[in-house]
Amino acid sequence: MNRPLIGITTYVNQTQFIVYDTLAAVLPWAYVEQVRMAGGRPVLIPPMPDGGVEVLEGLDGIIIAGGADVEPSRYGERPHPTVHTSPVRDAGELPLVKAALHNGVPILGVCRGMQVMAVASGGRLHQHLPEAVGHEGHSMPGVLKTYNEHKVRFATGSKCRELFGADAIVNSYHHQGVADPGKLTPVGWCPDDELIEALEHPDHPFAIGVQWHPEDMESPALFVALVSAAAQLKSKTSYVTV
Repeated sequence: MNRPLIGITTYVNQTQFIVYDTLAAVLPWAYVEQVRMAGGRPVLIPPMPDGGVEVLEGLDGIIIAGGADVEPSRYGERPHPTVHTSPVRDAGELPLVKAALHNGVPILGVCRGMQVMAVASGGRLHQHLPEAVGHEGHSMPGVLKTYNEHKVRFATGSKCRELFGADAIVNSYHHQGVADPGKLTPVGWCPDDELIEALEHPDHPFAIGVQWHPEDMESPALFVALVSAAAQLKSKTSYVTV
């Protein structure tokens, strides 16, 4: 079976293996499983300081995974005290997103990934949501990652509306959000505070960013839609297993 190749960007973290700790390119396994179950072949992409956009030539679609905050200098601001960045990921992912958007490569941005898409499209971020929206409802306080839940409503005519209907309950864990989407179109909002929760590119076959974490939800709709879009654009080259 000639499955579409779906690249997934990785975190860069100090990681504990069996007998030692080291800096590693890592990714929550849920992303891999979602792509596999949706019919794609997952390919992990570590960030390259020069962008490494030529990797797109061998892929049929791409996911920009969640993670650290985008460096505020990337959208012309000084950092808030709460900001925690990953400069190596910014250097690798921003050119990758720009190239994918320019070349029509199907792309899904998850949490940080949506924010990277916005910044790559000329937008900017709310650096600390409790100050921007007046509450902490988009993440649960504490040292452990625990999702909050809230409703998102979707714009009529959007791909997200086709996938989820008029609204959906999503999981939430983020302290930043999109203030200005740049060239992207907002298509989903949290009704509690009107924070942008989903973005789409109006002139792209499949470019969706979501502020929640679909890799940890039951619905595979976004991954199935991404893999389907990737399959439609995939070359007809067949691969023989030997």
